[in-house]
Amino acid sequence: MACFLVPAAEAIVSTIATQVVKSKEKEEVVNLHNSEGIVEETTKISFSKKLGWLNKMLWGGSALLAFEHVWHGEVTPFAPFLTAVQNGEVMEMLKEMSTAGVLMSVIVTVIWAGMVVVSDVKAKQIIKADK
Repeated sequence: MACFLVPAAEAIVSTIATQVVKSKEKEEVVNLHNSEGIVEETTKISFSKKLGWLNKMLWGGSALLAFEHVWHGEVTPFAPFLTAVQNGEVMEMLKEMSTAGVLMSVIVTVIWAGMVVVSDVKAKQIIKADK
């Protein structure tokens, strides 16, 4: 009914956090040597860029879920927008948000954290192999 609101709320918070982190970040330059011995300058993947990955995952998932709920008639274009509120099923809607919505947000965030760990490990391997 309204499970998409939880990841959407997390997406709003993470988007704001991304902008704050981005404004305070400095670009880190790394020198890499290619097979011909030529030095190439590259930048490390910034944390704000990694937060951007989370934003895209959350916004995309929320949009897809919202579309699915509109398709099934659970969200309407007129107030109160959610048919659960209109039908007096508010407790059922809150239960769905606290179970399915929170679980979806946690799963997306855990997958994102895994992506960040893998990208950090791979970056360290590339830098270590270059030395």
